[in-house]
Amino acid sequence: MRFPPGLKEDWCPDRRLAQIALYAVDPARLAAFYVEVTQLRLGEGADGFITLASDSLELHIVRVPEEVAATIGISVPPTRREDTPIKVSFEVLNIEDARAAAARLGGRIDGIETEWVWRGEAHCAGFDPEGNVFQVRAEVDS
Repeated sequence: MRFPPGLKEDWCPDRRLAQIALYAVDPARLAAFYVEVTQLRLGEGADGFITLASDSLELHIVRVPEEVAATIGISVPPTRREDTPIKVSFEVLNIEDARAAAARLGGRIDGIETEWVWRGEAHCAGFDPEGNVFQVRAEVDS
C-alpha cells in the first residue's frame, strides 16, 4: 500500500470507512478540541489543514479562505450552528469525560438529561468552539 508523504504506516490502517472534511477559521484549535474530546489521533498536517484519525475515520480540518473567514463571526461562547444537514457522530469511551473536555476547550456537549440510548449506546449532541454540531456516543453498561 502506498502512503501519502509524511504519513506513517502504523498511523493509517489499510482502509478508512469514512473521511470527513470540516472547514474551520482556526484549524489548530479545532484539531486540539477533537483530539481531546474524541480521542482521535493527530496525523499529518500542513499549512491550512490537519488530519485526525481513528481506525475507521479520517477527519480533515481545513482552513477556510481568509476572505470567507472574515465574514464568519464566532462568538464566545460559540453559537450552535444547527442549520446544516450533517451531524458527525464520534464514539468515545465516556461521555462525561468528553463533556468535561469540551467545556474546558470552548465547546459543549449537552447535559446528561438530553442523552438517549439506541443500539446499546448512549448518544448526546454538542458543538465545537466554532459552533459546528456533532454527537458523541458511548457503550452503556448492560
